[in-house]
Amino acid sequence: MPATVPTETAGTAILLATLQNLDTPYFLASVVHTAATLTKHKLTIVLFSRFFNVQHQGLTYSETLAVSHTARSSWNDVQKLLTYVYVQATKTAQEMGKVLMDIDILLKGLNDDHLEADLESLVSELGVEVVFRISGDSIATPLPPSVGALRTAYLPAGGHPLSPGSYSMLSQPTSEATTPVLSRTATAKSGDDVTLSSIVEQPPFYPVVALGGTFDHLHPGHKILLSMGAWIASEKLIVGVTSSNLLTKKPNAHLVEPLEVRMQNVRDFLNRFKKGLELYIVELNDVYGPTGWDPNVQALVVSRETISGAKEIATHRAAKDFPPLELFVIDVISATNHNLDHEDAGWLKDMKLSSTFIRAWIAERDAKEEGKLKEAESPSAEGEKN
Repeated sequence: MPATVPTETAGTAILLATLQNLDTPYFLASVVHTAATLTKHKLTIVLFSRFFNVQHQGLTYSETLAVSHTARSSWNDVQKLLTYVYVQATKTAQEMGKVLMDIDILLKGLNDDHLEADLESLVSELGVEVVFRISGDSIATPLPPSVGALRTAYLPAGGHPLSPGSYSMLSQPTSEATTPVLSRTATAKSGDDVTLSSIVEQPPFYPVVALGGTFDHLHPGHKILLSMGAWIASEKLIVGVTSSNLLTKKPNAHLVEPLEVRMQNVRDFLNRFKKGLELYIVELNDVYGPTGWDPNVQALVVSRETISGAKEIATHRAAKDFPPLELFVIDVISATNHNLDHEDAGWLKDMKLSSTFIRAWIAERDAKEEGKLKEAESPSAEGEKN
């Protein structure tokens, strides 16, 4: 079909695209930019790939095409992929003043029996108005009739002006000191017991995975953390949401969302990202959360900045004779990470993918609006009217 680029905007839109591999999808850059430009409030990007195929017993051909969700290589590839696409969409939205625009990225396999029904539900739930597709992209799975009935814009794929090698992530941490991984054999009685994992074979998933965060004004940085936790969990994801009592010293703390709102936003996103996963979302009043009392947790997902908390959890669990946790580190969204050479790294280091930035933007916006209101109500303004 010819590339048809709409000129009007839509409140809610969905972008559908196929990935042939897990390399950084530079070909999506212009497509994501256009979709984010023409969407006002909510953009959902659904990426289809055989590498995301559903794995049950691993006996069918389609299941064998799926990557292991816990292998370090695919873990790195997926978080890098999510980061690249989220950054392209978020940068575009912020440059247009749409700081509060809601952006989701969902990963879908081609053999999911529930995919058609899930997309139907998603389109209905979100009230999608426009579908963005890539010209020539024949998605190899049935799409629901509701998608075909929507106004559809076919966009030409376009690479990023930077060369493919300019956005790279190291396959291994730069040093054991900066990115430790808790091994299954670590006793975690001291800092020296936190070592790089030497496990050669890992299960494709872990039954129960835990992570935590503030999740204030849920943004792409949070969503990458939540997505990667759900990515490696097969049965249950435990999410600790920081208590409001622990956030009173945050910048613009009065704009921190209530705990109930933050928890519900986490639940809603995870239900869109991975339906069927049991969610245990709890208030977090200390560094441990459920990992401090539940021995039935196998893996922990953290950002680079919160590795120190992972060490405390390891020590605490060792004292209780709980099994050690396999640690997975979200590295590419760190403000101080060493794994991004792309120009987007500078943007990330300016904290443009943070709740602090969003609250500061809201505070500035509110102050400007209050100033305009006071000016309109001032005696001089009234005199000018008369």
